[in-house]
Amino acid sequence: MKQRPLRTTVIGSYPFPGWLEFASSRLDEFGTDDLAELLDDAVTVAVHDQVAAGLDAITDGEQTRLDFNLSFYGFLTGIEMESQQKRRFGPPAHDQRGKHEVTGTLGAPRGLGAVDDFRRLQRIAPAGPVLKVSVPGPYTLSGRLVPNEQYKDRYALTEALIPIVRQELEALVEAGCTEICVDEPSMSCYAWREDPVRLVGIFNRTVSTIRGRCRLGTHLCFGNYKGRAVAPRRYAPMFPAFLKLEVDEIHLEMASREFAEIELIRTITPTMDVAVGIVDVKNYYIETPEDIAARVRTCLEFAPPERLSFAPDCGLSQTARWAAMKKLKALVDGVHRARKELGIA
Repeated sequence: MKQRPLRTTVIGSYPFPGWLEFASSRLDEFGTDDLAELLDDAVTVAVHDQVAAGLDAITDGEQTRLDFNLSFYGFLTGIEMESQQKRRFGPPAHDQRGKHEVTGTLGAPRGLGAVDDFRRLQRIAPAGPVLKVSVPGPYTLSGRLVPNEQYKDRYALTEALIPIVRQELEALVEAGCTEICVDEPSMSCYAWREDPVRLVGIFNRTVSTIRGRCRLGTHLCFGNYKGRAVAPRRYAPMFPAFLKLEVDEIHLEMASREFAEIELIRTITPTMDVAVGIVDVKNYYIETPEDIAARVRTCLEFAPPERLSFAPDCGLSQTARWAAMKKLKALVDGVHRARKELGIA
C-alpha cells in the first residue's frame, strides 16, 4: 500500500534549467569533475522545486537524460547511433527523434545508468519524500531501433531488451530503491492496433523478478514530445487486458483529456492504486488549488481515497520551469484542501 491516501507524486522528468540546456550543447568543453558538478547542481535544482512544492514522492527530474528515454540508447551495445534526424525543420513531431541502426547483439554491459542516477538522488534529496525512479520499458525502448535480419520486427527487439531492462530494475532494488515506475507509453499509444494481452505479457515478464520487492507502477499516456500526443487518446482499447498488469499503481493521463473515461478508475481500484494525472502539462493555464480540489472530488466519486494518488499528466520536461513550479504547488495545495475536507492529515 502507498504511503498515504491522496498522495502527491510526479512521473519522472522535470524541465532542464536554462543553463543546463546551454551547457548540454557544449559538453566537450567540460572536464569530468565539471560534468559531475553540473549534474549534481541540476538534480539539486529539480529536487528543490519538488520539495518546495511539498510533494510526497519526488524524482531526480531525470536531469541526466535526454528526454525521458533517449539517453538510454547511449548505454546499449550493438547499435549505431543516428547522428542527425531525417527531418530537422518545421513543426515539432516524433519523426524528429532519431532511430538507431542495430548492428549486432543488443546488450548493456554498464547497465542503463538508472542506478547511478538513484544514488545521486539519495545523496542530494532531504529526508522525508519518497524517492522514485522511472525506467522506460522494453517495448517503448524498442520503438527507436530499426529491425534487421537478427531482430526482424519490434517484438523481436523488445524480447532482446526485456532482460536488459529487468537487470536494471533488479539493480535498482538492490541499491535500495523502494519505488519504481516502468514507463511504457508506447503500450498505451499503440494498444488500439496491437494485442493488449501480448503487451501485458511483455510487461509482466519484465518486472517478474522485482514484483513485491518495491512499490511498482507504470505510466500510460499518449505521448508528450514537444507537448504533442501521438495516438488516439482513449484508454478503452487497453482494458480489461491491462487490469492484469502486475503493478501496485497505474498512472492515467486525465487532465488534458478533460477527465474523459474517469469512470475507468472504478474498475482498476479493486486490485491496484491509480495515480490520476490531474495537472495538464500541455497547457500553460496554471491550475488553481480549487481547480485541483474539484478534480480530486471528481475522482472520489469513483474510487476511495486510500487507492488514489495525484500527479501531472506526464513528465514535466516539455513544460517551462516557471509553469512547472506553479503547477506542482497548485497540485499539492489543492490535494491538501481535499484532504482537509475529508479529515485526512
